[in-house]
Amino acid sequence: MKERYKLGIITLIFLIFYFLPIENQRFTNAIFEALALAKWYAQEHVLLCLIPAFFISGAIAVFINKASVMKYFGAKANKFLSYSVASVSGSILAVCSCTILPLFMSIYQRGAGLGPAITFLYSGPAINVLAIILTARVLGWDIGVARAVGAVLSSIMIGLIMHFIFLKEERKRHIYEDFEIIRTSTKPSYQIALHIFFMIAFLIFANLEKPSESAIAFWWSIYNLKWVLVILFLTVIIFISFRWFGKNELIQWIYQSWYYAYLIVPLLFIGILVAGFLFGRFGHDGIVPSEWIYLILGENSFQANFIASIVGAFMYFATLTEVPIIQGLLNAGTNKGPALALLLSGPALSLPNMMIIMKTIGFKKTVVYVSLVITVATFSGMLFGVIAN
Repeated sequence: MKERYKLGIITLIFLIFYFLPIENQRFTNAIFEALALAKWYAQEHVLLCLIPAFFISGAIAVFINKASVMKYFGAKANKFLSYSVASVSGSILAVCSCTILPLFMSIYQRGAGLGPAITFLYSGPAINVLAIILTARVLGWDIGVARAVGAVLSSIMIGLIMHFIFLKEERKRHIYEDFEIIRTSTKPSYQIALHIFFMIAFLIFANLEKPSESAIAFWWSIYNLKWVLVILFLTVIIFISFRWFGKNELIQWIYQSWYYAYLIVPLLFIGILVAGFLFGRFGHDGIVPSEWIYLILGENSFQANFIASIVGAFMYFATLTEVPIIQGLLNAGTNKGPALALLLSGPALSLPNMMIIMKTIGFKKTVVYVSLVITVATFSGMLFGVIAN
């Protein structure tokens, strides 16, 4: 049986290379787009976005008491408090669907319930305050408000539905799992809180986007101080790390951060290559022609909103890039309903994101989560399309 299996793989590889359509311009262009997207992600998102997220996740895993996670996110936590904290916690991070993953993985492995963890996972990239403000300014206040309200309600709704669907499994998980990850630190709470606070501040300001010309002076003042603040936060992080934590604790922290990087990075770049091959970058086609999308999304129909939600779910959107993409679609004749559906599913999901989620919570839960995001985005888009048009 094993020999047949090996023969089948060899035969499949042979057929792939034999019929490889390298003469087709769209195919070769899609390969280029896959590599270009991976290069762009490595240059723009790894050093200042993904790596800090790994260190924050490692710190949560090593230093934060399991009881603290259980208090706010655990199965027995107050549901109103739990989901409120999860949605707000995600919204303060201006991160993309991939950068939120190590943070989601760390709180879930520390004992957070599936529902609050999913709410946090969705809210991080979807309820990005800066993106919502930019959406309102560029695409109109109606879409901006609809995105804000839709994203908040969607994060809580999807989290609650996931909680109830997998309630029995979650109860067993909290009975039998030890929620591992190294020993709990005995450091004072204020030291751990400040340590993580400065790392989050570094993450936020290191990835602060340049404001538009029409932005208020306050935002320009903050942006002009961006690198001063980034260097200041980094200096403070290094100082308090060596001042407050011993050698063994620092080794555990670095090891746990590396553990998340080891789990996530390979799958992440495989997903980015596939997403780039299928959809390309903004302004550049992958194997799927952008003209198809423009033609399909012109009406506020179930089909248009459903396809917009699926395309958004599988494409990769870097933080804030969804706004010019949607602006281009609207200028090309896309209806406001599918535009909102794309805004609700796109930033929250991507193909690379799905692959990591699957590794964390399993295939079945991932399929249900992705289906819920697509479904909620579809019907939200349809409702908004009726109101706005």
